[in-house]
This record gives sequence, C-alpha cells and structure tokens, in this order.
Amino acid sequence: MPDQAIRSTKLKFKGEKTKKKRKREDGDERVGSSKRKADDKDPETWVLPESVNELRGPTFIVHPSDPSPISINFNSTTNRIALQSLDKDKSEETAEPVKLLDRTPTDVAQVWVITRVAGSATINLRTGTGEGKFLSCDAHGIVSADRDARGPQEEWTPVVLPDGMVAFMNVYEKYLSVHEAAGGVLNLRGDSEEVGFAERFWVKVQYKYQKEAHEEEKKKKDGQMSSVGIDETNVNRQFQAWGAGRSVVSSEDKKELKKARKEGRLAEAMLDRRAKLKSDRFC
Repeated sequence: MPDQAIRSTKLKFKGEKTKKKRKREDGDERVGSSKRKADDKDPETWVLPESVNELRGPTFIVHPSDPSPISINFNSTTNRIALQSLDKDKSEETAEPVKLLDRTPTDVAQVWVITRVAGSATINLRTGTGEGKFLSCDAHGIVSADRDARGPQEEWTPVVLPDGMVAFMNVYEKYLSVHEAAGGVLNLRGDSEEVGFAERFWVKVQYKYQKEAHEEEKKKKDGQMSSVGIDETNVNRQFQAWGAGRSVVSSEDKKELKKARKEGRLAEAMLDRRAKLKSDRFC
C-alpha cells in the first residue's frame, strides 16, 4: 500500500498566503549563516509578548481558571463570546496534560486579531472568524462582540504585567475580567476597578509579529537623533515652565503678547458693540 501524504494540521487564517519553500545552494548556506540561525524559529510559532508593542496580529487569549484554563472564543453562529474549557476536548483522561503556557489555538474560533490604533496606545480586538466583529464594552460593563465598526467602546489599553500576563483596560478605565454569574456560568465583564486574578490573562501572538515589533523599535532608535530637532521646542517649553504653565519669555515676546491681547480685547469690544446695535435695532 503506497504511503499517503501527511496532511498538515497547522492552523491557517483567511487571506493568509502560503509561502513556497526554496532550496538553498551550498554557497547560500555559508553566507549570512549566523543571521539565519537567529531566524530559525517558525514565523507562525505562538509566543508570549514581552511588551505592549508586540501585541498585534492573530492572538490567543487564555485565562488560568481553576480547575481548567479557559480560552476566549467567538461563536460565529450566535455572534456571541464563548468561554471554553481548554480541557473539554481531552480524549484520554490518563494523557499527560499540556502545560498552560504551551497551549496553542486548535480552532479559528479561539483566535482574535489585534490591530493598533494609529498614534495611540490603544488596540482593537477583532474576531478571527465570521464577518469580523469588534470586542466592545459599554458604560455598564457589558462586553460583546457584535459591532462591525470601531469606536471608543471598541478600544482597549493593554497592560503587560511584571509576570508576563496582560490586563485590558477599556475607555471607562475599567478592566476586562472573567466573571462567575448565577449557576456557575462564566462570562466576560468590563467593570473591574483593580487588577486581580480575574483580570489577568495569558496572551500569545505569532513570532513573525513579535519580530515585526522589534524591527519597528530598532528603526525608531536609529532615527532618534534626526527627530531631536522636531521636539526641541516642546522640550524647551517643558523645562522653562512653572506654576500654572507659565513660560519664560523675552521682553520682546512680552510686548508682542500684550499687543495681541490688546488687539484681541479691542476686536471683542467691537463685536459686542455691533451685536448690541443690531439688537437695539430690532427692539
């Protein structure tokens, strides 16, 4: 019986391109071998982020609940968030359990896609399945994933804690948490004032996005000297201010400021005079 081809079980995402493997010649193996050794890790390997900037792309979010850790899933049929036990599908009770930090997603429903808000420390969490709904939280702490557009309620500020876990703060400065409702049913809430056990999550991202974040940081550091002149005015203003934000200015600047204030008051007086005349005319 001929050998059957082994089917890959690697989790694929919609729109993801398949990269073709290219054979290297002997000469290529010698050139830049040290660089390739650093990049030997599979780009799609799931890793723990070390900084907030590394939170991007496909994301796996797990809470270390007891007795079984749970993953935050999205049910595309009901358009609802579902908290699923990671030990639910374990077929053999005698099998050695997988360590929590070694867990990886086995279903697209367990994957969220993080996109960063330009010019801000906040992120958006979009479902990796279905039509792509955004995780949101209203003023009452109700968490849902049924919105197609993103706004302030769909923005989250991630906080990487010293132990490597992550907390998510919403626009109301409250934290996402796993809440046990009546009957022992677990759901997500967004009204916690402090970060405790229920507000801490293990988050995994793919290595290629972690590497992308490192490359961005390196580019910022390389361009740091060229950007000093841009911020020089703001820096000078910061260190020349005291009290209620007053600034040290020269005598010429003071004269210009007095002139501007005088002209401003004169203009306001003229506008008030015109408004009064117009009002008297219609009385």
